[in-house]
Amino acid sequence: MKNIFTKALLLAGASIALASLFTACEDEPDRFRLADGKPTVYYVRPVDVAAADSLLDGAYMGNSICIVGENLRSVYQLDFNDVTAVLNNSYITDNTILLDVPKTIPTEVSNAMYLITKGRDTVKYDFKVLVPGPSIISMSNEYAPKGSTATIYGDYFVDDPNVPLELFVGDVKANIKDFSKGSISFVVPDEAVVNDRIKVKTIYGEVTSAFQWCDTRGLLFDFDGATGLGNHGWHAQVIESDETSLSGNFLRLGGADVTMKEDGAWDDGHFSFEYWPGTWTTPQEYKDDGILLTDLADFSDWQNMSMKFEMYIPTSNPWMAGSMQLIVAGRDKVTLAGGTDEFGDEVPGANNTYFNGTVLPRGLYTPWYPSGSFDTGNEWITVTVPYANFIYGSDGTLATGSLTAADFTSLLIFVWSGGYTGTECQPIIKIDNIRAVPNK
Repeated sequence: MKNIFTKALLLAGASIALASLFTACEDEPDRFRLADGKPTVYYVRPVDVAAADSLLDGAYMGNSICIVGENLRSVYQLDFNDVTAVLNNSYITDNTILLDVPKTIPTEVSNAMYLITKGRDTVKYDFKVLVPGPSIISMSNEYAPKGSTATIYGDYFVDDPNVPLELFVGDVKANIKDFSKGSISFVVPDEAVVNDRIKVKTIYGEVTSAFQWCDTRGLLFDFDGATGLGNHGWHAQVIESDETSLSGNFLRLGGADVTMKEDGAWDDGHFSFEYWPGTWTTPQEYKDDGILLTDLADFSDWQNMSMKFEMYIPTSNPWMAGSMQLIVAGRDKVTLAGGTDEFGDEVPGANNTYFNGTVLPRGLYTPWYPSGSFDTGNEWITVTVPYANFIYGSDGTLATGSLTAADFTSLLIFVWSGGYTGTECQPIIKIDNIRAVPNK
């Protein structure tokens, strides 16, 4: 009896579930159903209602469009040239289809869209997929030596049999070794000239980079004598050259025998590079190796500038803790000797209190987070940190203070804290060609 009763309950439950399912179907009269017959297209317009009276005969990849016609619920597949678009049944009615033009560059260009039914009937409608011209975002190493291979990153790097993809450093055509839609690897020409820009040409247009190869604009430290500046504070960090050098000397933070704690604990003896302007004279002057950094670079438009440098971290000694704090401050906060300076102002001398806490904004560069480890693959790379991102306190929270153009007279690079906990490590961080450059 018990088993019979249980089975009866199960059967009753199943009957109720089926009844509910059928009822639910009947209660959804607007549920999408593929229609029979062929579709008809009247026109294509923008999705934006404000521009709905504008008719389109083409659209850029990724743009949203509205196809207007009849019996459009019969469309099972929709191709632009030879690329199939993504259809969402929620955006298909008898008279409209809302969709995005595919972002894949077509291989065979017919300048048409094809509306295909489930029975494979096909309706052709003339419509051009517009491919944007190329864009250049960054370069793997802006100081890549002549004859070496470098990579630029961007989008829409397209090769065409009739109009081949080309890359130039200045006016010199470079040898392209490999490319994809988003990157081009090339050999830096021997004829390249310092401060040349990179130019890419495709069938869809051409573009010139905002950055420059071997950019000397706003150069602050190259550690080879171009500006004559180096250590100018409490600690004499290692400035050396070796077989990995880009060209001559570089600054080294850390070392194979130097341990950084998982919380990036304070170790300014091994991880802090200080440049505090001033001389040991009375009054204190700003000349020669104690020059104000604002005399080397124009920081009047600093919100539209970036701090750049080349960096090398070997795979043998990855970086896994601590943030690289990039700290600028005016002579009202720090100088080398303090006292009265050449402008007649009373200024503080060398100190480590001005950058503690969350008042003075600074940039934080922490590339090992969140993966847990970072190295540059035994290559030099270019690091870019916009000055507009100098908004953090020492613990990674937002700073309460603000910067002005007068705050760029000094520079402190200190791998310390930053608000992240990583893994104890022995990083080797090599830095060269520190500069302040416009973003465009």
